[in-house]
Amino acid sequence: MPALAGWENFYVIVGSSAGALIGLQFVVMTLVANMPRTSGQARIGDAFATPTIVHFATVLLLSAALSAPWDGIGGASLLLGLLGLSGIVYAVIVIRRLRAQAVHQLGFESWLYRGLLPFSAYIMLAASAYGVRANAHNAMFGIGGAALLLLFGGIHNAWEAITYHALLKKREVE
Repeated sequence: MPALAGWENFYVIVGSSAGALIGLQFVVMTLVANMPRTSGQARIGDAFATPTIVHFATVLLLSAALSAPWDGIGGASLLLGLLGLSGIVYAVIVIRRLRAQAVHQLGFESWLYRGLLPFSAYIMLAASAYGVRANAHNAMFGIGGAALLLLFGGIHNAWEAITYHALLKKREVE
């Protein structure tokens, strides 16, 4: 399909990265699972750990969908639009969870990477999926940008979680 021509390598790289990072996130969660729990940690997981996995999984699904041999752009556009709209709803839920948790005080950087950037990426994905029929070339850049925004935001969030548990929480336990 002409609209996806030239994007194969991009989505192989991005999708593979997302898959590997999902695995890494599970390894980290396994390593910190034995640490003592405090009250409110379930809310912390719902607000911090789960969204990172969801964003990586979204990038993986998006990459797989755009690597599939579609007959036309309509099916891919519908799937990406649903993914974008679902992501917008999920991002709002995550923002509500971030506001509800009281264990970790969020600074600007946390709000940016955990709330604003994912929300913006999902809006970009939904808008690009809608516009793919009118201008597939430009829409593909919007979809690719949304994938990268979720991937790099997830990398930041995973790194922040790893350093938090490995450096700060470990010292509290010792």
